[in-house]
Amino acid sequence: MKAAVDIRRAVFLDRDGILIRDDGVVSRLEGIDVLPGVPSALKRLKEAGLALPVVSNQSVVARGVLTESEVKELQAEVERRILQAGGPALDGFYFCPHHPKGTLEAYRSHCDCRKPGIGLLTRAAGDLGVDLQSSFMVGDRPTDIVAGRRAGCRTVWVQTGQHAAPLIETAEPMPADVQADHVCADLAAAVDWILSQP
Repeated sequence: MKAAVDIRRAVFLDRDGILIRDDGVVSRLEGIDVLPGVPSALKRLKEAGLALPVVSNQSVVARGVLTESEVKELQAEVERRILQAGGPALDGFYFCPHHPKGTLEAYRSHCDCRKPGIGLLTRAAGDLGVDLQSSFMVGDRPTDIVAGRRAGCRTVWVQTGQHAAPLIETAEPMPADVQADHVCADLAAAVDWILSQP
């Protein structure tokens, strides 16, 4: 009898509104504010064996606000603060620098990585050896939920960010009625639900 093969699972995490406070464009190190409870919630997921990749739309690049290098520097500071607060290391930062109407022509694109496209999730899954159907997408916007569902993940809609904001611009029409597998108040509650799932 063959031994069962372990399936690697992940929790794909949006950044702004899930890991850090989303009060608009985060463009300076001083503007980073890790949300309460995030480090301990991430630690519980990591201890349960789940990979923790971050998947984020960062149209600040297409709009000329930040360079790709500056976006990565900000993310490194986010991760440093999570570690400093007792959280775990994250498993990669995957971001889309494009926007359909970007100011910078090089980034003006109808790409497959801007959520609700699934390019960020499939790239992270490939890099990390993750099974998408066994994984979860946690976000605060409808585009996060649609991306997760299209990729085959179970989805959690967290109400700590821009969950009630107008839809962001997408290259394709969004579904009229976006439904998540679970809706909750914050990342800690999302983790409670995720860890209860088979």
